[in-house]
Amino acid sequence: MTVRLALVLLVWASAVLAVQPDEVLDDPALEGRARELSKELRCLVCRNESIDESNADLARDLRLLVRERLVAGDSDEDAIAFIVDRYGEYVLLRPTTGGSNWLLWAAGPMMLLLAGGIGVGYLRNRARATGTQETSLSSEEQDRLRRILDE
Repeated sequence: MTVRLALVLLVWASAVLAVQPDEVLDDPALEGRARELSKELRCLVCRNESIDESNADLARDLRLLVRERLVAGDSDEDAIAFIVDRYGEYVLLRPTTGGSNWLLWAAGPMMLLLAGGIGVGYLRNRARATGTQETSLSSEEQDRLRRILDE
């Protein structure tokens, strides 16, 4: 009984792939390539889900397009390049670091350095400001404070 339950839970917890039977290619080698490429392409509807996992109509169209390109004889790189040319680099789950994307890759570390510089500057100015001011009260201020507190 527990073995059956474990098997049911294992099957239930595994990733459900959205590839439908009518999409599967007859050639197992081409189908394997298509599945690997589908895992690298983003569903434009579901955002951070691959087209291999997405049930959206656009993801299905992209899966069919990948398979069409592979059947036509394209290499993996050519098929990906065709889809990127058509939909832009956003379709890649792992975007390249070349071109204008270098700014996006560098933005995080640059912001961290900028925030660190601002923080260090703030702390230095704060230390200077508190170091130059007198922290003790003059005798007149102490007398005035006693009078206020006594009232």
